[in-house]
Amino acid sequence: MELEVRHLRVLCAIADTGSLHKAARELGMTQPSLSTQLRRIESTLGAQLFVRARTGCRPTPLGLVVLSRARPLVAEFAAIVTEARAAAARSAGGFRLRIGATASRAVPGWLSRLRSRSPRLEPALQMNVSANSLLAMVASSRLDMAFVHEVEGSPLRIPPGLAMRVLVEREPQFVTLSADHPAASRRQVRLAELAGDRWMVDSTVDGEWDGLSRVLRAAGLEPELLHGDYLSAYSLAAIGEVVTVSQPTAHPRPELAIRPLEGDPIGVRLLLAARSEAELDEVYPALEEAYWDVARQAPAYLEWLERTGSPLARTAPGTPGTWVGLGPGPTPHGHGPLPDRSPVTCGPPPARPDRPGSRGRR
Repeated sequence: MELEVRHLRVLCAIADTGSLHKAARELGMTQPSLSTQLRRIESTLGAQLFVRARTGCRPTPLGLVVLSRARPLVAEFAAIVTEARAAAARSAGGFRLRIGATASRAVPGWLSRLRSRSPRLEPALQMNVSANSLLAMVASSRLDMAFVHEVEGSPLRIPPGLAMRVLVEREPQFVTLSADHPAASRRQVRLAELAGDRWMVDSTVDGEWDGLSRVLRAAGLEPELLHGDYLSAYSLAAIGEVVTVSQPTAHPRPELAIRPLEGDPIGVRLLLAARSEAELDEVYPALEEAYWDVARQAPAYLEWLERTGSPLARTAPGTPGTWVGLGPGPTPHGHGPLPDRSPVTCGPPPARPDRPGSRGRR
């Protein structure tokens, strides 16, 4: 067997995740297939590259040497693919933009804005519960960009060379419960009021299970935690079976109450990732507008913004105001969490000149 770039991607994914299971998920493979692939690579090179243990996989000394050579090759190949696709799209008179995203109500408005502003642009969306998987796909040129969230206390694995932009530095996470729950009558809910409730959380979403567990332990609570997707969680919350964490932009429903948690103990950072700052410049304004549109349509979020005095969004639709948390610009970043950045206060979005080949912004 001859080594190919895809084999080098396998090695990088295993090293980055420290786990065959997690690496397989990022690469869209089954774990047995990945294990077989790794054995073939090691057989080709004639030596063991990773030490397998119950706690995960770690590179051997030789593995570290191979990885040091593999990473720049993978990055260079990704750049070649990106540049070639862009050139081909220009010559064909159009461009297919491959976008990845974790769940957000802002995504439909974002795609709509991108289409209206550049008729030659055709966004293609891929949803995934794993932000880490989406970031890895951007780094390996399988996606052009990704809109993801990072749970507070659970830093994402950001591949080297990606350009990052912060949309919201800290978005508070709310709680969703039955409309007839005793705590639903309050403007804010104390965690202690939910001590007797069962919580449902999607453990496949990177960081969410651990993040909620940490917050509950810090509050001295040990409620029953159930695994389930959020569609199921909302349905069960509506009949009082569970409570669940939700984004503040969640769409109101008569049978549900969406309330802030007192003290805002749970937060996420909203990030846009691409392989270059130029790509971020092209799509970020549409995402920014789409997000604040849905924020202003969420009564609980809008009330929270006004009550806390946070300039996160306009105080009312269509009226001048201030908001905060919009990142000051592109942030090239390697491994580890993004650097702390203070919220930025500004006026309404400034008018941006149209770029060549694009329509006026809505």
